[in-house]
Amino acid sequence: MSRQTHQIISEVKKTICGKDQVILMALTGILAGGHVLIEDVPGVGKTSMALAFSKAMGLNYGRVQFTPDVLPSDITGFSIFDKNTGTMRYQPGSVFHNLFLADELNRATSRTQSALLEAMEEGQVTVDGNTYALPKPFIVFATQNPFDASGTSLIPDSQLDRFSIRISMGYPSPDDEKTMVTDRRSGRNPMDDVKMICNAEMLIKMQEEVSDIFMKDELLNYIVDLVVKTRNHPELARGASPRATLVLTSMSKAYAFLQNRSYVVPSDVRAVFAPVMCHRILLKQEAEVNERKPEDIMQDVLNSIPEPKI
Repeated sequence: MSRQTHQIISEVKKTICGKDQVILMALTGILAGGHVLIEDVPGVGKTSMALAFSKAMGLNYGRVQFTPDVLPSDITGFSIFDKNTGTMRYQPGSVFHNLFLADELNRATSRTQSALLEAMEEGQVTVDGNTYALPKPFIVFATQNPFDASGTSLIPDSQLDRFSIRISMGYPSPDDEKTMVTDRRSGRNPMDDVKMICNAEMLIKMQEEVSDIFMKDELLNYIVDLVVKTRNHPELARGASPRATLVLTSMSKAYAFLQNRSYVVPSDVRAVFAPVMCHRILLKQEAEVNERKPEDIMQDVLNSIPEPKI
């Protein structure tokens, strides 16, 4: 299974140049059974990365381009009267896929955004009092433009907390950008070269192996201490939730799995700490005035808690 994960990364890299760490972190979130939020300006490859993962992992793929006129029923589905049977028939919404791409999620209304809450937390949707299970595995890849971009609104905190990680693509280096242009000469699309490495059933097996990764009690205590520290940090108005503790644990195991280990070490926790935490905290006004970033404060938290000796 570990060999296959490295093959998946290689396939995704065919379409995304020079973003190895971003790809690694996104795959870590998938293996941890979580959802991935990608925040960046338009045109840097957010959607392409999600599509490349779906192809490399053989996942059923669905996409919605979120705009203010997208309705909750477009996502969850709706009931329609069937004249042949004289009963109401459920018409599934666009969320019924293994990998659901919520493109530019923060352009939708709050009501439409909230349609994803039950799906992301419980893997199901409820319509007209009836509950329908989503296919397994179920992964949400959401993209959003920076909150101050035209036509955007803030994603509710309750929904942000359901994303395992938030990552940013960033602009490519000049050399990577040149490679990107070269790879697309003569109308060639690198996405066509992405090969399927596994399927949904194999991904579920990988996720089960990740959950069985061994973690010592000392490391669990370390994770709890880190999360608790965010709740009493002098520059934070709000720290991370208990859900963050669960996610940080599963992400640490997934990162260890990708490092070909059957056990977690402190460096695994430190590697995933910022992507797991930065979108769950709220800075005080003084910190913002001093131009402090969430990543800076999370590094302070890591520095303040000694690593366990294991």
